[in-house]
Amino acid sequence: MSIFKKVLASVGIGSAKVDTRLEHTQVSPGETLGGVAHIQGGQLEQQIGSIYVYLKTEYLKEDDDGKKMTYTAEIAKYHITDGFLLRPGDSFEIPFALEIPEYAPLTHRNTPVWVETGLDIDRAIDPTDRDQIEIVAGPNVLTVMGALDELGFRLREVTNEYAPSFGGPAPFVQEFEYVPTTHFRRALDELEVLYFPRGDDLELFLQIDRRARGFRGRYEEQMGLDESFVRVTIPGGELRRGSTVVAGQLQELISRYC
Repeated sequence: MSIFKKVLASVGIGSAKVDTRLEHTQVSPGETLGGVAHIQGGQLEQQIGSIYVYLKTEYLKEDDDGKKMTYTAEIAKYHITDGFLLRPGDSFEIPFALEIPEYAPLTHRNTPVWVETGLDIDRAIDPTDRDQIEIVAGPNVLTVMGALDELGFRLREVTNEYAPSFGGPAPFVQEFEYVPTTHFRRALDELEVLYFPRGDDLELFLQIDRRARGFRGRYEEQMGLDESFVRVTIPGGELRRGSTVVAGQLQELISRYC
């Protein structure tokens, strides 16, 4: 009977279980998400190597055939506690606090982000628990989003794209693709924006895609010369002046490349 139980536990039947209970499911980058990992013992004694929590998401990467494939990315890993012996029927609750990295993607347009908790159990399938969370923009990003809205840019798409060349902690960047509807409707095809929080400041990477006009414009479009890439950092003091002030600054900046 004992051997039979060990075999079952090794494939996850009658083994220990973990249930993550979050204090709330909405958080902004840079904030802390609290919760409790509830550990329930199984039918036999098991040695728990450690308890860990991952913050994960998905991103797109183009394969050799040009087809985009979906991959899972680890945004952050948190060590909750060291190993311990879990006896049959034992029950533990271990509180934790997860600091959400500034580079964590926002869950706009169905971008998935989740907390995954797992138990490291020797010679057994690790029990895991997965909880979806919502990561919303902080005040600085919201200010710039409001500024773009005032300039008539409509958000069309949000994607996590594989981009290790940016040198960030994650293998991807989150791209916000906007289309102009008023001010720049005749000058631009689209505007892509990457948001990089830098403490009190906010760095933006803009890809400004000009609309083809005349022979020269069509030539630039065919040659890939119709796009300009611009990095700009908006200080926290300017951001706190509000979206209308930032809209004026962005309008002046973008106009230089139209």
